[in-house]
Amino acid sequence: MSREGWLRLLVMIVFVATLEALCRFGIIPHAVLIPPSAMAASLWQILRSGEHDGDILFTLRNVVASAVISIALGFCLGMLIHTLPRVRRAVEPLLASYYAVPTFMFYPVFIIVFGVGGAAIIAIAVLLAIVAMITATLNGLDRIPSVLRKTARVFRMSLPARALLLDLPAAAPYLFTGVKLSVAYAFIGVIASEFILSGAGVGYSIAYAYNNFNNRTMYGLMLLVILAAVVINGALDMFDRRLQARLRRT
Repeated sequence: MSREGWLRLLVMIVFVATLEALCRFGIIPHAVLIPPSAMAASLWQILRSGEHDGDILFTLRNVVASAVISIALGFCLGMLIHTLPRVRRAVEPLLASYYAVPTFMFYPVFIIVFGVGGAAIIAIAVLLAIVAMITATLNGLDRIPSVLRKTARVFRMSLPARALLLDLPAAAPYLFTGVKLSVAYAFIGVIASEFILSGAGVGYSIAYAYNNFNNRTMYGLMLLVILAAVVINGALDMFDRRLQARLRRT
């Protein structure tokens, strides 16, 4: 592990230990927050009992579907917009201000169109995540060195060959940034949507536990969401570092 990794781990340990002490000594009331050790025990009980396995699978399926749709569709739209300068000039200001619009205000529309369930949740998560991939695709394509395009013309490469052998490798770091952001936004969109649009899922279970004053279950599930986000983000970051290192070697 690198020095930065050890420092990050130390900061997390100090934070958790401080939070544990504040809860154990009653500085933070248990009605407000339970100790991290109690959260971990509750999460272990939840996973061992299998009581929320269906909710976890429901959420995971929606996150994967939302991320895949956002990445694939965002990449295709980004490439299309990049090839149409006039369309790009018209659309780019809208993309820049997109996240100033509260996406969740459209949830009544999605309920009418898709009904209450997984389809509406995925639609909102895609709406939240897709623009990150479009923007990253435009950014990556803009930064392809002109010498590569000249090389493609010299060797009379076809458009598919140029895209596969030159454009995609050159734009890969920027595209993967879009992938990471799309996954993060899809995760946020699904969990948040389950609070208001669903009768299943981890978000719904957290809201149900909150409404029934079941702090142990609520914080156990919240810890599950935090750990899942950390693991997913860590895996994507590790892959990104390896990709960057491989591209530098080539």
